[in-house]
Amino acid sequence: MEQQYPSRLLEKAVSEFAKLPGIGRKTALRLVLHQLRQSNDTVDQFVNTISSLKKNVKYCKICHNISDTDICPICSDPHRDASTVCIVENVQDVMAIENTMQYHGLYHVLGGMISPVDGIGPSDIEIDSLIKRVADGGINEVIFALSSTMEGDTTNFYISRKLAPYHVRMSEIARGISVGNEIEYTDEVTLGRSILSRTPFEK
Repeated sequence: MEQQYPSRLLEKAVSEFAKLPGIGRKTALRLVLHQLRQSNDTVDQFVNTISSLKKNVKYCKICHNISDTDICPICSDPHRDASTVCIVENVQDVMAIENTMQYHGLYHVLGGMISPVDGIGPSDIEIDSLIKRVADGGINEVIFALSSTMEGDTTNFYISRKLAPYHVRMSEIARGISVGNEIEYTDEVTLGRSILSRTPFEK
């Protein structure tokens, strides 16, 4: 039976919250009612924070990680190993790997993976900018840290063929991560070990 709402404004707000990933209508209703119980200043701060995030957040011009500046703190850190680049699908993967404190190189955020079924091709994600980074020189190793799915394997294979002419070392994180698991949901110890125990990439 469809939920009846005493207010159209309430129903509209619930519908907007329910668009968030992992949020059903019941959870959305709880979140909206919680906001209604807050002071106007608290709600205004919440709205302004989200609005400011959308308007002002940047994507690093080098690695495409989320940043407050044109070049993210990781890419601009002189203590990072600039000769090693770890390829990840999204920003959450960068955060997960950083939490392990086992990796000290740079990153390249693809912003997705090749998936013909979903209509996502190589030109729809940040592959060309990766090839350019390698072509510009200074990178000795590229680490593939994509999920062990059909999309991940397809993306790895495509990138490896594009990088072949540059003769950089290509490796992949050790398969301590179960097939199909996403990087961001893997525990830090397992993820850290998989990076340290990375193996040569087999095409």
